[in-house]
Amino acid sequence: MGFEPGGVNPALVTPFTKDGAKVDEPAFRQLIRYCIDTLGVTGLVPAGTTGEFTSLTVKEHKQVVEIAVEEAAGKVPVIAGAGASNTKTTLELVDHAKTAGADACLVVTPYYMRPTLRGLYEHYRLVNEVGLPTILYNIPQCTGLEMPWQIIEDLAELENIVGLKDSSGQLKLILAVLEKVGSKIKVLCGHDEVVFPALASGCSGCILASAQLIGDIWLDMLNKVKTGKSNEAVELQLKVQKLARLFVGSGAAGVKAGLKMMGVPVGKPRLPITFGGVLSYENREEIRIELEKLGKVKRKTVKVEIEPKEPIEARFGVFGFSPDQVKDFALKIGEGLAGTGAEVAHIDLMIGRRDGPVGFAFAQAKATPKERMEPLLAILEPNLLVKPETLLVPTVANRSMHQASLFGGPAQTGCAKAVMDSVEEGFIPKDAVDQLVIVATVFVHPTAVDRQRILINNYKAMRHALRRAIEGRPNLEELLSDKEYAKHPFKWEP
Repeated sequence: MGFEPGGVNPALVTPFTKDGAKVDEPAFRQLIRYCIDTLGVTGLVPAGTTGEFTSLTVKEHKQVVEIAVEEAAGKVPVIAGAGASNTKTTLELVDHAKTAGADACLVVTPYYMRPTLRGLYEHYRLVNEVGLPTILYNIPQCTGLEMPWQIIEDLAELENIVGLKDSSGQLKLILAVLEKVGSKIKVLCGHDEVVFPALASGCSGCILASAQLIGDIWLDMLNKVKTGKSNEAVELQLKVQKLARLFVGSGAAGVKAGLKMMGVPVGKPRLPITFGGVLSYENREEIRIELEKLGKVKRKTVKVEIEPKEPIEARFGVFGFSPDQVKDFALKIGEGLAGTGAEVAHIDLMIGRRDGPVGFAFAQAKATPKERMEPLLAILEPNLLVKPETLLVPTVANRSMHQASLFGGPAQTGCAKAVMDSVEEGFIPKDAVDQLVIVATVFVHPTAVDRQRILINNYKAMRHALRRAIEGRPNLEELLSDKEYAKHPFKWEP
């Protein structure tokens, strides 16, 4: 039939205009060019799950496919998302994809109504009759419908069924399909966290949300698997594993945030998906940190003035609101939140010059501690203080030896490591550590028990708080951009 699924295919986001009312065509075309020309991807998948197809009207859905086909201009195949909750609309979208010039279509199992296997087979049998190469799409975490290998084995007999995209993350299904019908259809991995084992098992490629940000890395992995360099391929998977996990958990919101950080603006998701909801502000920071590690977010030189006459150059990540110059280190404040449940960590901190108001607060807190709220200096090991010197004050009184041990154990260690890493990364200028001090209030819940989660959450919260303090974030522009989704982190209601 001339089309064989494989390679690395980004599941493209759908950019919307600022008011969310329309598809942002120029931004979508820019994204497609970036994927093809910069990342070198081998195919495009518009109007899929990451493309928020359930939030598109049928007219917009068709528009997105048409734009992708036109902009791709034959350079790479276009696999048009053509899924819907009912067969009639699905057939309309598949027929349109064929007319628009798409090379294939990706058809998700009908969602919400959860048909029987008989209904599922009939659905795809009618899709097959349209005459466009079709890739079955299994994503039970979104559809509520598991596609068993037995039905895939039956559907593989149909002439135009050419592949399966499995986004379940369950390798046993992939292996079963490869065993049963691997000679008849191609299998594509659709779950970013299991790409290497899927490729190593025999998948011919992948369709991934993250491929529009790190498609070049996935291409490198695919080539390494093909040439027998499995150890190097595993290293790549581990290198991007945290980022993959963050994207899988946040969907279009996380991908759009990451693209913005990389200088590829694609707008915000449509409701009901929101920043601060499916993508927490803290996880947005984690995405930023991981993209920095991969070199996808370039750090820029920033002038830091601890003393007016002695500017120091530092390198910060770029997030759209990052300053070009950081002045007035008399007093800077920041906040960070990480984790959920009893092990949640919340940090409020001040950082400033030792001879300024923060230095005064530092001395006062040490000299006049409150009962059961005695502060601790941040240390990594006995007698080894971190710099800048950091004083940790409990947010709530330590009412038991157990709670005190958590504050003076994993919480203290996590905060200390975050300060040290911020210096090593250059976020806090090394030349200024002796001139600065930090005072932080640290929340440890009285019922917390998991010491490792307390350490990790306090590490994340402290690092987020330090970044926000030094960058002066959130500034007014950032606050206004997300004002409609703002809510208190410890309250259930919006």
